[in-house]
Amino acid sequence: MKVMKFGGTSVGKPERMKHIASLLQTETEPAIVVLSALSGTTNALVEIGNAIASGDRHSAQQFINNLTEHYNKFIKELFSKEASLATAQAIVDEHFEFLNIILKISFSESLSKDILAQGELLSTKIFSVYLEEIGESYALLPALEFMSIDENDEPQIGSIRIKLKQLLDQHKEKKILVTQGYICRNARGEVDNLKRGGSDYSASLIAAAISASVCEIWTDIDGMHNNDPRVVGTTRPVEQLSFEEAAELAYFGAKILHPASIWPAQQYKIPVKLLNTMQPEAKGTLITQEPGGHGVKAVAAKDNIYAVRIKSSRMLLAYGFLRKVFEVFEKYKTAIDMITTSEVAVSLTIDNADHLDQIIKELEVLGTVTVDKDQTIVSVVGYNINETEEIIKKLFGSIRSVPIRMVSYGGSPHNISLLVSADEKVHLLKQLNKGMFGLE
Repeated sequence: MKVMKFGGTSVGKPERMKHIASLLQTETEPAIVVLSALSGTTNALVEIGNAIASGDRHSAQQFINNLTEHYNKFIKELFSKEASLATAQAIVDEHFEFLNIILKISFSESLSKDILAQGELLSTKIFSVYLEEIGESYALLPALEFMSIDENDEPQIGSIRIKLKQLLDQHKEKKILVTQGYICRNARGEVDNLKRGGSDYSASLIAAAISASVCEIWTDIDGMHNNDPRVVGTTRPVEQLSFEEAAELAYFGAKILHPASIWPAQQYKIPVKLLNTMQPEAKGTLITQEPGGHGVKAVAAKDNIYAVRIKSSRMLLAYGFLRKVFEVFEKYKTAIDMITTSEVAVSLTIDNADHLDQIIKELEVLGTVTVDKDQTIVSVVGYNINETEEIIKKLFGSIRSVPIRMVSYGGSPHNISLLVSADEKVHLLKQLNKGMFGLE
C-alpha cells in the first residue's frame, strides 16, 4: 500500500479534484490519499479565528460569508448529478453552520483549532462524494480517530499505527482510502494540528505507521528543483536525493517540503517521491537513504534572517562565553541557523525575531551587540560536498561582486551556507546557477 498526499493547489479547483480522481483510477496499488484543505481555505479560517479573537464579529461574519460562497460555487462546478450535489451541499451547510455558531460563543485556543480543522474536513468529505458519484470504491478514514500528538506536541507513532491498522482492517476490500492531512487530537483528546509540515507531515507519519511502499507528495511543481524557479530563469528537477540532502534543502528554504515533514519516512526508511499533479508523467524527485550520486544537487535560499553579532574584548581566552550566549537563545526558545566565531566576537543568525529585544538586552551584559536585519541564507547542498576540493573552488569561483556576510562550512558534510543581504539574493542565486550548474 502506498500513501499519496495532495496539497491545496492540487485540490483547489473542481477540475483539479477531478484530475486527482482520474489519477487514482489508474493506480494498481491500494492507496491512502491524504488531502489538504482547498487552497486559500486555511488562510481564510485563520482570518476568521483572528477576527473572533479580537472581538470583531462583523469581519468574522463577512469572512465566513465569502468562504461559504466560494464552497457553494466549487461544488456546483464539481458535481454533475443532483443527488451528489445535494449531499455535498448538506456537508458544506453543516460545516458553515458550525462556523456561524461559534460567532455566538466565547473564543478560546481550543476553539481556534476547531476552526482550522474545517478546511481538511470539508475537502475530504467533498472529494469522497465525488468518488461516490463516479462509482469508485473508497472509504473515508477520519484522521481524528487515529492521528494523535502527546503533551509535547510530538506524534505518537505507536498509537497511530495501532489505531490506523484497526481502521484499515475494516476496509480491506477498498482500493482508495481518503483521510485528512494536518489535523489530529492532542493529549487531552481535543482537536489540534501537526503544525510543522502540516499535511506532508501527516502523509509521512501514515507511511511510517503502515510501512508503505512509498510516500508520494503531489504538488504543482515537478519535484525539488536545483534552484528557485521563481527567481532564476532556468532550473531543473533533481532526480534523486538522500534524506539528509532533502532535509538540508527543506530547512534552508526549498518551499516544496517542510524540514520536519519527511522525518518519519526517513526513520522508517520509506521512499518519498515529489510529483507534479499537473504533469503526472514527469519523473519528479525520489528521496531515499541513498544520495543517487555525489556533487552539488541544489541551491536554496532562506529569507527573513537576522544576523546578531556579540563583540567582547573580555572573550579572549575566556571559556564559558559561548555557553552563556547559547543559554540566552535557549531561554527564549530561539533556534540558531549559522554561527561563526573569532577571537573577540561571535556572529550568528536566527529566523525568529519574536524575542529579539529581550535577547539583545541579555546579550549586552556579555558585550556590544549589533543586529543586521533583512538577511538571506543561501545554501549549496550535495552529498559530502565539504570533502570535495573542486566543489569549493567552483563555488567561490562562481561568486562575483556579492558581499558575503558569513560562511558556514563543515557543520554539515552536505551543506555550505552563505549569508548575504536580502537584496543580493537573486544576484547570488543566478551566479550560482551559472557557475555550479551551467544554467543561465
